[in-house]
Amino acid sequence: MFARSLALAAGPALCVILLSACTGSTPAAPAASSSASAPAPTDTAYAPPSSASASGAASADAATLALKLADSTLGPIVVDGKGMTLYMFAKDTANTSTCEGQCLVAWPPLVGRPTMGAGVDDSKLGSITRADGSTQATYNGWPLYYWKDDAKPGDVLGQNVNNVWFVLDRDGDPVKK
Repeated sequence: MFARSLALAAGPALCVILLSACTGSTPAAPAASSSASAPAPTDTAYAPPSSASASGAASADAATLALKLADSTLGPIVVDGKGMTLYMFAKDTANTSTCEGQCLVAWPPLVGRPTMGAGVDDSKLGSITRADGSTQATYNGWPLYYWKDDAKPGDVLGQNVNNVWFVLDRDGDPVKK
């Protein structure tokens, strides 16, 4: 009798799981912002805000695209609207990104057109079209990226990686401290 009661109680849950498998959706679960084509973040790594496109490039939401200045251990630096540190790549040239392939796994671009938040210079905001057709935010002509190991606002762990990745100051100049 107990086995039959257990089977009857488990039946509805099993139906939900099976129906979810058929429709491609999952039962209620915490929202995640990742895609099948983008690498899964580690438990400690920050995953840039995204709704990924077919190319794997992440489109940031409007709040994230509102660039602003934030105090950091390196002084005031440009961050996204949620306070995550943004970096420039010294091998890029004005309005051109050279970070491709595996580089983008470690340094995801800030995708979208930036808007002005507190402290930034509106005349420095811009965007470029990447090789995959996505739009990448720029500041003072520098394409902007996140560092995979920055887990929370205020982290600047990508500063000076390989002597080519730097945060930007209000003027859009690399901070090389």
